[in-house]
Amino acid sequence: MSAAATPATGQDRLWSVDEHLQDILAAVRPLDPIELQLLDALGCVLVDDVTVPVSLPPFDNSSMDGYAVRVADVAGASEEFPAVLTVIGDVAAGAAGLLRVGPGQAARIMTGAPLPPGAEAVVPVEWTDGGLGGGPVSGMRARSLAPEGASGQVRVHRLAGAGAHVRAKGSDVQAGELALAAGTVLGPPQIALLAAIGRGAVRVRPRPRVVVLSTGSELVQPDEELADGQIYDSNSFALTAAARDAGAIGYRVGAVADDADTLRSTIEDQLVRADLMVTTGGVSVGAYDVVKEALTAVGDPDEGGGGVEFRKLAMQPGKPQGFGSIGPAHTPLLALPGNPVSSYVSFELFVRPVIRTMMGLEDVHRPRTRAVLQADKSLTSPAGRRQFLRGRYADGTVTPVGGAGSHLIAALAQADALIVVPEDDTFVEPGAEVEVVLLG
Repeated sequence: MSAAATPATGQDRLWSVDEHLQDILAAVRPLDPIELQLLDALGCVLVDDVTVPVSLPPFDNSSMDGYAVRVADVAGASEEFPAVLTVIGDVAAGAAGLLRVGPGQAARIMTGAPLPPGAEAVVPVEWTDGGLGGGPVSGMRARSLAPEGASGQVRVHRLAGAGAHVRAKGSDVQAGELALAAGTVLGPPQIALLAAIGRGAVRVRPRPRVVVLSTGSELVQPDEELADGQIYDSNSFALTAAARDAGAIGYRVGAVADDADTLRSTIEDQLVRADLMVTTGGVSVGAYDVVKEALTAVGDPDEGGGGVEFRKLAMQPGKPQGFGSIGPAHTPLLALPGNPVSSYVSFELFVRPVIRTMMGLEDVHRPRTRAVLQADKSLTSPAGRRQFLRGRYADGTVTPVGGAGSHLIAALAQADALIVVPEDDTFVEPGAEVEVVLLG
């Protein structure tokens, strides 16, 4: 993957959000299909149409615990004048070598058991005396405790029409029908259907493997002691969680110090398990922003690596961005800024659509809507920048959460939406209608 050619280099021009996103998505393709076992295919996109090889259900079966009967034998049944039938045995779920129900006979049948030949309907056990000679019963006694229930006589207190409490063969789907169309996202119900029709594996677009690493010598892992000048690494946790939330298999790498050789070596080691690389930090203009140096070496086009381009975007937060590919397999890489809010907003706008494109999904973006701004004062925004403010959305309204600072993690944790302020707007008054990106 290589960045699209532009009249000026990425570092010499100010890219719009839409231009950057379009450039990225134009270079990303869905992953090649693979065959996966059903549970491993959860959340993946089906590649081929799946047809039904055998009807569901594959045979007429009972939807109730009760008695399989002939309609004529219970036509006049009532509590005052019950129909008395001879019980010829049990039909349990999974039974083979079925009994045949003849005139004046009934077979005790369990839910899911095949309807025996000769029977036309099922009478629920609650409509009978259960073979006990009294009034209606509430259920059957366990066969191990009362084997005699499978013989003798049963009194039926209600009539049953043809097909009553019987799940007919093919009443769910018929053999040869389309079970699932290509492009279907496989959730639990779809997995259930595939299993029900006997499919143990399917061809899907796999979930991409996304490796996330953060950079910065000041970063310390949670549960460790902080020294002066250190902070805990939150970005790698946030973005790995976001990658998994988007549908990917997310791998988190511990924070890498501000050393180009160490970062380069770490990236090269991680390429073996990455369909997509995401870095955070080190993409600005400081003397210790070593990501540019490291990624330029790893992605040298002369070495078949594709190249990584660093850009400035007309957005806030998230102005510095990097995009390209690295390594012999041209693994896509997105380099995000290091401030927590900047990195998360950048992930939602750019990385999430890449992940979902690689999965073969049609809907790759977060949903958007319009909402009325509820605020105590007008919102301000820098001219020429598209601003994304944290907010809480409810019932067609959105309320800002926290300020515009790109370090405000606590405010981010309270937000479920992003308020979009266009590039040409420098302020938004309370009561105005705004665009909202829904995060939840």
